[in-house]
Amino acid sequence: MPDSLLFHKTYTHPSSKEWVVFVHGAGGSSTIWFRQLKAFRKHFNLLLLDLRGHGGSAPLAKKGFLPGRYTFQNVSKDILNVLDHLSIAKAHFVGISLGTILIKNIEELAPERVKSMVLGGAVTRFNFRSAFLVKLGDMFKHIMPYMWLYRLFAFVLMPKKSQSLSRNMFIRDAKKLCQKEFKQWFKLAGDVNPLMKFYRDNATKTPLLYLMGSEDHMFLGPVRDSAAHQPSAMLTEIADSGHVCNVDQANAFNRHSIEFIQQQVSPNEKPEDR
Repeated sequence: MPDSLLFHKTYTHPSSKEWVVFVHGAGGSSTIWFRQLKAFRKHFNLLLLDLRGHGGSAPLAKKGFLPGRYTFQNVSKDILNVLDHLSIAKAHFVGISLGTILIKNIEELAPERVKSMVLGGAVTRFNFRSAFLVKLGDMFKHIMPYMWLYRLFAFVLMPKKSQSLSRNMFIRDAKKLCQKEFKQWFKLAGDVNPLMKFYRDNATKTPLLYLMGSEDHMFLGPVRDSAAHQPSAMLTEIADSGHVCNVDQANAFNRHSIEFIQQQVSPNEKPEDR
């Protein structure tokens, strides 16, 4: 694997030509998709990757193999570089949390590469509570250990006992970051609202499914507003689920997302299930 590429894994299907690319959120890694692999592998080719500074890609960032500042543009281009390396011309994208912003950015940079988008726990705007949390973190990021801040964010985003698995996964993966990496990713938070305003003002024509936990108290409201103003968008709310709905209610997440992606595939392209 070239040093300039993100760490990634592929799972190939014996007959399908369709690719699904999974994009995790800030502080996580591709392991967040462990409850999706079995279901999705029955239908599609899969690409899982770790964003710069995360998981298997962490050593690359520390050694300076991934050029450029931490911006949504550069991090999105990291993903496109992996697609180019694997000769994947076009794919369906599935994201969670901050990964959904990257997918929207990829669709803006290279719309011809994106067949459809499934945005789970989507971030379309910071409301007052999430904006306050980001502001608080910005004030203390230079004096407080980043894991203290990350644990605080995880408990605010996923406060319920039923969300403990997804919360603990995010905290576990965040431990692999260093303070420097956390600060660089945290700087991106300030770009979220203006970037997402641009996307709201320029509605996409790409098929889009929002999958949101009904208990995602930070981001569900803004997503409802966004979906109402995008003709190509659908919104499905998953009961008894928080922000990381692909973990909290994996079966529902898998069913809705697989059905949606299959609807975007022409009948003569659909493989027989194994």
